[in-house]
Amino acid sequence: MKTAKKILLPLAVVLFLSFTTAHKFYVSVTNMVYSEKDQAFQITSRIFIDDMDALLKERYGIVAKLATPDESKLADEYIEKYFRAKFAVTINGELVDYKFLGKRYDKDVAVCYLEIPDIKIDEVTKLTVQNEVLTDMFDEQQNVVHVKWKGHKKSFVLIRENNKGMLNL
Repeated sequence: MKTAKKILLPLAVVLFLSFTTAHKFYVSVTNMVYSEKDQAFQITSRIFIDDMDALLKERYGIVAKLATPDESKLADEYIEKYFRAKFAVTINGELVDYKFLGKRYDKDVAVCYLEIPDIKIDEVTKLTVQNEVLTDMFDEQQNVVHVKWKGHKKSFVLIRENNKGMLNL
């Protein structure tokens, strides 16, 4: 009986731990909402802070220390640079420029703010969103994009192999 306990106890511990291992999800959520009042698409992109930290170090060699008192003064500059390389919006077949307004932190997430100003929604016939954020770092990365305009809502799940979503308005 003692031998059985010596064998079963470690086996039970290993089995228990194998079912309780934390699974890491690689996901970002981007909301694009058209503001009638401002005639602009207001964009928020929520990305896990640790993923963004790892990206800045890997891609740019920046030890950003996001959301800490020692955060790099270059963090915003490099986050904007990365967004410009990995996030694009095309309206009616033409690439549109957006403003990077900044970021804030919400628990373990960095919330980045972007805006596409001077958009007359009635003149928009086709909208394409390309979101490759973090797909160069993580094979499993999924970027969820929600687009809202005039009471309509459309959502996409974009991955490395399928990084564009298109709407006909």
